[in-house]
Amino acid sequence: MSAILKLENICYGYTDGSYKREILKHLSYEFQEGTFYTILGPSGSGKTTLLSIMAGLDKQEEGKIYFMGEDIDKMGLYKYRRNKIGVVFQSYNLITYLTGLENILLSMTETDNKLPGNQKELAYALLNMVGIANTKAERLVTHLSGGEQQRIAIARAIASNVDLIFADEPTGNLDTATEQEIIKLFQMLSERYGKTIIAVTHSNEVSKFSDHRVLLKNGILNDL
Repeated sequence: MSAILKLENICYGYTDGSYKREILKHLSYEFQEGTFYTILGPSGSGKTTLLSIMAGLDKQEEGKIYFMGEDIDKMGLYKYRRNKIGVVFQSYNLITYLTGLENILLSMTETDNKLPGNQKELAYALLNMVGIANTKAERLVTHLSGGEQQRIAIARAIASNVDLIFADEPTGNLDTATEQEIIKLFQMLSERYGKTIIAVTHSNEVSKFSDHRVLLKNGILNDL
């Protein structure tokens, strides 16, 4: 098993007047292919900041991030986000005036990765895989439950044929039963399809079902 994502001496902080608060302190870690990770940590420890940096949505002050051995800064963050990763947000971040199917099809237009010719069939298949029937796929996402919207968000994250998925508190807005269903989806994506999942969570219930639990504390990552 090889590293899909490598962090090397990552530093990041916030400036408040003359005071500089260091959030990440020469943080180094390697994430392996086909593994479901959860990142835990105290409130304010920088979990979401770290996820944003790893996903190329924010920029570290120092250090390097390597995707499959390639420096993502040299690759270009736009290309990295477009072609290498998917992101699942706590608030779903779906386009509310589109159906679930249309959200998936739109995601497919925003990548340079090769996709099967009949993208509509693929979109239906992805939605079915995460438990969304065709009839629900054709509804506006605002007419679906929170759990159904999050399932669509997960399908959207993998629709561009990527192997690395980031998730920021993906079950934070869901009830316990739906949380369990989303966890099982991540497990399936990792075990059956070889996807690497890196999820930030405050939930021990979520983390105990992951392959690997990591703690962010005092600016560094350590295995639990």
